[in-house]
Amino acid sequence: MSEGDSFSGAKTATDDDSDGRIWQRLKTMFFGRNHEPTLREQLEEAIAEHEEDDEESRQSDQDGDLTAVERTMLRNLLHFSEHRVDDVMVPRSDIIAIDESASFAECVASFAEHGHSRLPVYCETLDRITGMIHIKDIFAVLAEGREAPKSLEAFIRQPRFVPQNMSVLALLDEMRRTRTHLAIVLDEYSGTEGLVTIEDLVEEIVGEIEDEHDDEPETLFTQLSPEMWEADARAELDDLAEAIDPKLALIDEDVDTLGGLAFVIAGQVPNVGQMLRHEASGWRLEILEADEKRVTKIRLFAPVPDLDEEGE
Repeated sequence: MSEGDSFSGAKTATDDDSDGRIWQRLKTMFFGRNHEPTLREQLEEAIAEHEEDDEESRQSDQDGDLTAVERTMLRNLLHFSEHRVDDVMVPRSDIIAIDESASFAECVASFAEHGHSRLPVYCETLDRITGMIHIKDIFAVLAEGREAPKSLEAFIRQPRFVPQNMSVLALLDEMRRTRTHLAIVLDEYSGTEGLVTIEDLVEEIVGEIEDEHDDEPETLFTQLSPEMWEADARAELDDLAEAIDPKLALIDEDVDTLGGLAFVIAGQVPNVGQMLRHEASGWRLEILEADEKRVTKIRLFAPVPDLDEEGE
């Protein structure tokens, strides 16, 4: 593969659904059902059978039956309750927020730069979220030509905090009832883990919703040569395993990202220039960018046979 080729490394939902249907049918074939099929199972079976014959499926679409898009959305809805908030949230490292001490002009500039309709407000650190500002409150001042206020205090609304292990179904119901569109996700120590919007939840059912303010999909890892890759620390280990080496996902600790893997190997936040070795795969990780709290960019080097033999 030539230099600069990139991978998103993401497995499609269609592949997962297909694998799941095959496994379910094999279990039924060899072990039979030990219970009456639930309504959920009946619906999934009906969708699977409907999709087996492409020609019949296309004909039924024309006859007013469920279209392919509707079937996908229905299947997503059937599995919606299986997800937790931390499966769909925007991670802490991607949060765009503003300090409560910022000026009105800085707040306006932040809304203009990032294109969001709501901004979390913090005091000194993201672990101390004090509220949220809605763009319509800011726009009202500009539209009416009022004098810019000296502080943002009058615009700060009470935030909603939710635990990271909360069900997305419960959160969607709560947001609907309370007419809340943004929630701050807390970890087990009450630190800020991420944030989730009602759009994030709806996208789990209908698919990605993009508008003119959304950036192009970001490539989190790129191949530089046959033996070397460069990756954002946010890259998922499962994606790296699929695109580069299945062994990269082998780790006993509960971490999902490359940055988390580097932290586990080093036993602390590693320093820039530090070289780490992932024992299970033999891949070496060079820390390219980091601060006192987290790693942001890593270069991966393929296993070297001589080094692997010495390690053994």
